[in-house]
Amino acid sequence: MQPSPAINPNMQQRIKVMIIDDSAIIRGLVSRWISAEPDFNLVGTCVNGRDGVSKVVSLNPDVIILDIEMPEMDGITALPLILKALPGVKVIMASTLTKAGAEVTIRALTLGAADYIPKPDAGRIAGADEYKRDLFAKLRAFGLRRIRRAENPIPPSDSQNQRIIRPVPQPVNSSVRLRTDITRLRPEALFIGSSTGGPEALRHVVGGLANKVHVPVFLTQHMPVLFTKILAEHLSKQTGAKVIEAEHNMIALPGVFHIAPGGKHMIVSRNGGSVRVLLNEDPPENFCRPAVDPLFRSAAQVYGERAMGVILTGMGHDGREGAKIMAERHSNILVQDEASSVVWGMPGAAAMAGVATQIRPIEEIATTILNILRGVN
Repeated sequence: MQPSPAINPNMQQRIKVMIIDDSAIIRGLVSRWISAEPDFNLVGTCVNGRDGVSKVVSLNPDVIILDIEMPEMDGITALPLILKALPGVKVIMASTLTKAGAEVTIRALTLGAADYIPKPDAGRIAGADEYKRDLFAKLRAFGLRRIRRAENPIPPSDSQNQRIIRPVPQPVNSSVRLRTDITRLRPEALFIGSSTGGPEALRHVVGGLANKVHVPVFLTQHMPVLFTKILAEHLSKQTGAKVIEAEHNMIALPGVFHIAPGGKHMIVSRNGGSVRVLLNEDPPENFCRPAVDPLFRSAAQVYGERAMGVILTGMGHDGREGAKIMAERHSNILVQDEASSVVWGMPGAAAMAGVATQIRPIEEIATTILNILRGVN
């Protein structure tokens, strides 16, 4: 997670925020936090999902903080009703750091929630500086994006009637320059990094690669302990691929998707004739552990130009510095485009740094990866 974007003092339109939470303590404190920020407009608070559904159209928020466990109507029941009533609104699920909370949160993300935030214990909320920082970063990222898209809609990558294929990917920003020093060697391993919006993006990519990719795949998704194991289980069920939470010192297996466990960085290391997965608790990078940069650095060291990097939707710039090192080895670096990203932070940072070889919408990422693995660049 990255620090919140700088506030523009000339901003004319404030980000409208709605809170749906049955806890009076958290509802009150978060309301005071939001009301104290000049770029936020707290449009309303609700005590349960039913109350939220009934008011969402009239309040018309840009972003909603939606608690999961509430009386009368819980968050998972309210979520699809809210999205149907107010299409385009961004919903952040407030989740508990438990196995049950992780399972419900992953389900909510598949139902259309934009992101989640681990909910602090109400008894210790006074010291929740990290929670406040992460919450504000998400509110600003989603709120500003929704406002900008309303003012300047980005054409989708496909429509109901005709899929648009771009044989030569065009950068969305004139300052983006794609690399041309692309290796023609087929990759021997695939490295993927993602954050905000990542679970749904990974479902697209893993589903498109399932049973078709015969090299080891390494995934770093910004998630806490417990959540990554649940994510691996969900991806396996949804796609039919073999997705596992990685274990320390395990041999990397071809055709297997290895996910970095929450709370640990994942890197690769060559030991004799095999490549092993190593986990560590080194300090967070880019406010994250696991982080993408350590994985990408190890990819460059172990596989060189036979590594391929992919950066999917996410806030901040994690993966950019590691991708620069991979680019020095002439590795292919594929990034998700802005139109299909929930947040074009991580992929955008890599694209702006000039390390990307291709920029593609999420629907084309898996096909592009398979073409590169087959030697069709």
